[in-house]
Amino acid sequence: MMDHSTRWGNARRIGERWRADYAVDPLSSRGRLIAEPPSATRSEFQRDRDRIIHSTAFRRLAHKTQVFLYHEGDHFRSRLTHTIEVAQIARSLARALGLDEDLAEALALAHDLGHTPFGHTGEDALDDCMRAYGGFDHNAQALRIVTRLERRYAHFDGLNLTWETLEGLVKHNGPMIDPKGNPTGRYRERGVPLAIIEYDARHPLELKRFASAEAQVAAIADDIAYDAHDIDDGTRSGLLDTKSLREVAFLAILLDDIEAETPKLASSRLINELVRRVITRFVEDVIAESRSRLASLAPRSDDDIRGASSPIAAFSPPFERTDREIKRLLFRRVYRDEKVMGMRAEADRVLRDLFAHFFAAPDLMPAEWGEGLERADEARRARRVADYIAGMTDRYAAAEHAKLTGGKIPPGEMG
Repeated sequence: MMDHSTRWGNARRIGERWRADYAVDPLSSRGRLIAEPPSATRSEFQRDRDRIIHSTAFRRLAHKTQVFLYHEGDHFRSRLTHTIEVAQIARSLARALGLDEDLAEALALAHDLGHTPFGHTGEDALDDCMRAYGGFDHNAQALRIVTRLERRYAHFDGLNLTWETLEGLVKHNGPMIDPKGNPTGRYRERGVPLAIIEYDARHPLELKRFASAEAQVAAIADDIAYDAHDIDDGTRSGLLDTKSLREVAFLAILLDDIEAETPKLASSRLINELVRRVITRFVEDVIAESRSRLASLAPRSDDDIRGASSPIAAFSPPFERTDREIKRLLFRRVYRDEKVMGMRAEADRVLRDLFAHFFAAPDLMPAEWGEGLERADEARRARRVADYIAGMTDRYAAAEHAKLTGGKIPPGEMG
């Protein structure tokens, strides 16, 4: 009788997509923390992807803010629509570079699971509330969700994802500590979050090394999606127009090309065409730059990618500058707009009030969250409160705040 792994291996050899030597091979996965029998019909990374999609945290992304709060309109991106766009771009990059598309997609789908309600404002507020207890970091929170907080399975907490998916989730932006053990990048000042340190001690994720190429393309797909959809949403909101977009030379050239090809195009179609071309140009650039870096490195395995001195998935220098210019434009005209800042201030107040109420009276939370916390030390109580608030959708957070404070926040007045 043919076992599952043999059956899957045969199926994988029949018409499978080209995979480069440096791609992660699901048949060579380092496995899961808790061993499970293989699937007869899906690779290990397909199983990870499916578990992420079916998780509670993934469903909640539909009602979490990207930039504009939920009441602003149905056509603005939520965390979920952003995540789906990132997954599509990640798969395109992975296919062009000969990587495992399922792993790249799984990582793209999981990358925002740890975000709070109300976007980055919510994260900043919760981080400040948690400052005395280790802070709050959405990357570490995503790891907590997939290793502890999701409770869907009979034999383990979390999703029991493969090592490759976990390391990519944690390290998609690069190594977290340098060869001497010092925190790097965004963690240089405050250190690597405790949740990551604790998990790494139990199931080492090689924090000094890069993640797989699949994780790297998922990370850069996030950058591309951000640039494109915030141009789109910023224009829909009226905070951007073609005149302001022309402040970025790259966008001005694309707009000139579109207007020359299709004069008198309706403004909505003009912006749609611009966004499409922005994504296309950035994807093409990443593919070309990554192929150049791969040719120089000449990796023979996914381990060679992890051991490299620099990432292989990247923008070329001109597109890296363009990426910065677009983000500066968005920061100046969208993220720091008076109306958006008003919404941010209101969201900040809601999150801080929620934390203060639940920390002072944990029994106000549902029983599965608040039970036993009256006798817990402050750090454990604070972390449980942060876990509960971080999982809320925008609507639920606003409703809970109104209930706890006796106030009322009509959707149209949130900011």
